[in-house]
Amino acid sequence: MDRTDSVWARGLQTAVRLVYPPRCLACGGPVDRDFGLCPVCWRETPFIGGLVCDACGAPLPGDDPGEPVHCDGCLAHPRPWAQGRAALLYRDAGRRLVLGLKHADRGDIAVPAADWMARAAAPMALDGALVVPVPLHWRRLVARRFNQSALLAAPLARALGLVHAPDLLERVRPTAALGGQDRAARAATLDGALRVAPRRVVRVTGRPVLLVDDVMTTGATLESAARALAAAGAGETRVVVLARAVRDA
Repeated sequence: MDRTDSVWARGLQTAVRLVYPPRCLACGGPVDRDFGLCPVCWRETPFIGGLVCDACGAPLPGDDPGEPVHCDGCLAHPRPWAQGRAALLYRDAGRRLVLGLKHADRGDIAVPAADWMARAAAPMALDGALVVPVPLHWRRLVARRFNQSALLAAPLARALGLVHAPDLLERVRPTAALGGQDRAARAATLDGALRVAPRRVVRVTGRPVLLVDDVMTTGATLESAARALAAAGAGETRVVVLARAVRDA
């Protein structure tokens, strides 16, 4: 780009900002740059840091002992994946961001959210992993017009330098909403609902996978997906979510 083109591009960017000034991702207030959070929302956004459960990413009290630790829930119910991480807690601004992405056509949240997820996932062993979003049933996809997990997975794969495989998993039957169901009910609802697409089995055989979803509550959906990957012969599965729902967090 020569000097003239550079000046023209900066002028166009300035004009766009005058018409569409940067807005906070969470509250819509003015911010200094695109895809940012205002100071108030930044303070209210519960980023997860410090010691976390190595399986589900939930924050834990205490200092890092230098070895993997697990929360009580994952000790009582071991996960069918190797490691898991989350970027945010599902509360306050974290909950608003997830709901905006999922239900309010806020696709602009996906790229910065994927960057937060990439930082959370970075400590895990990810070499050669396929980045695989949890799928929607085609009827729900038609109604919603997008899969929020795939919106996160594509920029996450770019940020981590991994391959995005959006059509690896498929949901073979519709399932009832999981809200209000306990762990056992969710597992029963999801039993047999997910599988690796038959035409994609050869691609995943022996290959590690990074499984992506927007929220982990009990983890039942991710568990169903991880078991489907294992049944198809995938290598180790790891998971990362935008937000982790934790009681009394």
